Amino acid sequence: MTIELEYMTGFGNEFETEALPGALPIGQFSPQKVKYDLYAEQFNVTAFTAPRCDNRRNWFYRIRPSVVQGEYEAIDNALVRSAPITEVITPPTMLRWDPVPLPKSESGSKTDFIDGLVTMAANGSVNGQAGIGIHIYAVNSSMEGRYFCNADGELLFVPELGEIILHTECGKLAIKAGEIAVIPRGIKFSVELLTDTARGYICENYGQPYVLAERGPVGANGFANDRDFEYPIACFEDKQGDFELITKFGGNLFRCDIGHSPFDVVAWTGNSAPYKYDLSRFNVINTVSFDHPDPSIFTVLTSPSGTPGVANVDFVVFPPRWMVAENTFRPPYYHRNMMSEFMGLIEGVYDAKEHGFVPGGASLHNCMSPHGPEAEVFEKASNAELAPQRYENTMAFMFESRYIIQPTKFALEGKTRQPNYSKCWKAIKKKFTG
Repeated sequence: MTIELEYMTGFGNEFETEALPGALPIGQFSPQKVKYDLYAEQFNVTAFTAPRCDNRRNWFYRIRPSVVQGEYEAIDNALVRSAPITEVITPPTMLRWDPVPLPKSESGSKTDFIDGLVTMAANGSVNGQAGIGIHIYAVNSSMEGRYFCNADGELLFVPELGEIILHTECGKLAIKAGEIAVIPRGIKFSVELLTDTARGYICENYGQPYVLAERGPVGANGFANDRDFEYPIACFEDKQGDFELITKFGGNLFRCDIGHSPFDVVAWTGNSAPYKYDLSRFNVINTVSFDHPDPSIFTVLTSPSGTPGVANVDFVVFPPRWMVAENTFRPPYYHRNMMSEFMGLIEGVYDAKEHGFVPGGASLHNCMSPHGPEAEVFEKASNAELAPQRYENTMAFMFESRYIIQPTKFALEGKTRQPNYSKCWKAIKKKFTG
């Protein structure tokens, strides 16, 4: 089932949108009285004094201000974790996982987004606002009478299976496999399923909000283009009831009663709204001569750290593309890296791992842990007749971070971990002839 929604375009633009005519004040943000007796509320994800080029904020014009809610109480974190991960020791071992199973519906049990969220790994510090959390969602039910707010970071959704609608304070986003969405820190949302089940990956970014990767000598065009990012238009609910707001704060989950839908924003203006992006629009830049460029050429979004060129996290995608390099080993080369790499697969096959790495699965190669093509892939690529080759059946991605990525106890000791991942390199033989 595909739903068509209207969007505004342009990464990080200063948008303005209203669901009722005249709801958005003109020439000022906080008039003495707002039309339709709405409340003005500012929403900031950066400090007031952040430089203009980095400053992100919205003004909401809503039926009730956000303070109209009950008292929070702590609830069970279930399998949700935040950095630093201290429940198990992080090994330098190369790790790989099968997909997290989808919840079974035979018994009539419902698993929505909150119940179906599992943390695989994290790094940095959630309270220090540096690093990331990496989660999987596997669900068979829409959120009913429940809303979610993450005060700890912005959420990058990477669907692998199914189609969902993200209902947010700013409006609606529909996403499916091959698309991504980002919900800013603190924006309230709910997840509606358009299919029987849905599964995907989430990168929870504790650090600076995502920006587009710089192009450098590539010039003015290429990679992810600003015009292809889509933002929701204002769409409000005026609904009362016995609802529940779940908030992630300081690494823990809390709940409170809320007697109305928080999606009561009739108009908004600003530059810190949820957005979506179709990964097929990524303009791949690659070699047309020799050698394998570094994977940084596939960066869609980046969260900068305090060190120029060293990311808190990069979101990197490996989409369908042509490979034409001459006299070159075309799959990713063997390497050890200062950055830590968590990979997932949305569809098809990843060229360096043709077996065992499946859609919905994941792998982790931490700082200085060696990795590269499995033995069979090396032999095949080393002896292939080189001609222009189309990589068609593939869509892999990577969360790459400057900090060591710490797996959770669930990830290290759970049933989805592949215990013999390192054996994929055991068949590599000595070929030295000197």
